[in-house]
Amino acid sequence: MTDITVFDALPETVAAPEASRPRLLVIGTALAAMAATMGMAGLLGIYVQSRAAVLAQGEIWLPKGVTIPLTQPNMMAITLVMSMVAMAWAVSAIRHDDRANTHIALSLCVVFGFAYLAQTGFLLEIMGMPAAGDELARPPLFYALIGAHMLIMAAAMLYVIVMGLRTLGGNYNAKDVEGIYGAALFWNVAVVLYLVVWYAIYITK
Repeated sequence: MTDITVFDALPETVAAPEASRPRLLVIGTALAAMAATMGMAGLLGIYVQSRAAVLAQGEIWLPKGVTIPLTQPNMMAITLVMSMVAMAWAVSAIRHDDRANTHIALSLCVVFGFAYLAQTGFLLEIMGMPAAGDELARPPLFYALIGAHMLIMAAAMLYVIVMGLRTLGGNYNAKDVEGIYGAALFWNVAVVLYLVVWYAIYITK
């Protein structure tokens, strides 16, 4: 009887494993999200500092005749929080290779994004904020913060649409979820940024 060792059972050649590709899209998305966050943080810092200076002088921060209702901002916050649930659904669906539900969830996120933009436009209309002519430069700060976030959300919607089309074309599945992860990262950052703006502008006023 011949003794067979473990080494004798091994094949003479073993194929090299496939090199793991770094998630460049997710890394790039994270850098873009950080840039958007830093930009919003800078605008928010200027806004808060200017408001504190006005309030310290005993003046009213909101220009005369301007009112900020809470119904629209609160609904916008609820809408975007629900969009985060839809995005989590999309990530879970693509991880299970369920592209049908992935498309539905991503489409739902885009619908929520359009609803947010429409509500924001309606809110700016009923607020009655003047475009200029304020010695305290309050209107530019309002429009800069709100407009900057609308641009970030529009970019997030475009990102989701592109990743949805690539998923439809078969680029992403359970083995490669990088694009959906990147879209989810940027979308969630955009939602969190709105929640900060919601508190700083609409709640504290």
